[in-house]
Amino acid sequence: MVKVEIVEEKDPQSSGNSPYASSSSSRHSSQESISSISSELSAEENLYDRISALVDIVPPTTRHNISTKVSKAASFVKTSGKIIGNIVWIVTTSALLVGLPLALSLEDEAKIVAQEREMIAQQQGAQQMLSPGSAYPSSPGSNQVPQKGIVPPGF
Repeated sequence: MVKVEIVEEKDPQSSGNSPYASSSSSRHSSQESISSISSELSAEENLYDRISALVDIVPPTTRHNISTKVSKAASFVKTSGKIIGNIVWIVTTSALLVGLPLALSLEDEAKIVAQEREMIAQQQGAQQMLSPGSAYPSSPGSNQVPQKGIVPPGF
């Protein structure tokens, strides 16, 4: 437990130099003097100066604990970033080396299948036109035998 004790200065001349000193000996005027001092802070003081002044207030063990935790967190973030970057690199290079040629070959295969279907449709259309019961009958003197299978053009 902390015991608070008010200490009176014995030398009145040295108290005149203190920024906390007041002309009245009343204890109630101390709030007024402190508020007047806080308004007299220099405008050149920035946030870094105020935080660096806290070094004297925070105990060394607490400062060490805070410093250790911040450095561990920074190390964790750095390590995690490297691992995530490596994973992203592996995935993208694998996709380019394996996935892109696979996609191109599947596209080529789809084109070949579409061409084969088109050729079959053309041949079926030609056979329907040349068949005996078609809309364009062949000449009566020709005896054509229906062809079976695929016949190259010109035969």
